[in-house]
Amino acid sequence: MTLTARSSLADVAFAVGAALRRHRIRAVLTGGGCVVLHTDGAYVSHDLDFVLQGPEAVTAARLDEALGELGFRRRGSQYRHPKLDLYVEFPPGPLAIGGDHAVKPVELRRGRQVLRALSPTDSCLDRLAAFYHWDDRQSLTHAVEIARRRRVNRRRIATWSAAEGHAEKHREFLRELTR
Repeated sequence: MTLTARSSLADVAFAVGAALRRHRIRAVLTGGGCVVLHTDGAYVSHDLDFVLQGPEAVTAARLDEALGELGFRRRGSQYRHPKLDLYVEFPPGPLAIGGDHAVKPVELRRGRQVLRALSPTDSCLDRLAAFYHWDDRQSLTHAVEIARRRRVNRRRIATWSAAEGHAEKHREFLRELTR
């Protein structure tokens, strides 16, 4: 796929996911990129965070090769594309949300393209973690938008919130959700 200045974040996410898959690199889209996908673009992000998975370590050279096929070049820890106003990063793993390390990615499909990403429920939890632990109000807004636009497991969200020690902030999330 050729990426251009008109490529959407979703276009780029699926292209990166496909390139990683072709190079047998297991990675999961997390963070703001998932919020964009799960809110149909209601949120804007300027980066894509992929957490690497698998039994073997992935070298920078393998990532350089995979993303280089799309026109990305590494600058420090970021991969930049000359035609795009966003970058790709690979934050350190393991894949976890708060204290939950049993996160199971889902496969999002667009035509024949497949992208491994956080589920809507896990993406909501990811944003709630930022709200709970750092009092990030924008992340609360993102969690609410995900829950309004996608089917999320509210029981799991409540159980996870209690386990994280944030039952009161969970109630605030529910109040915002019903506004």
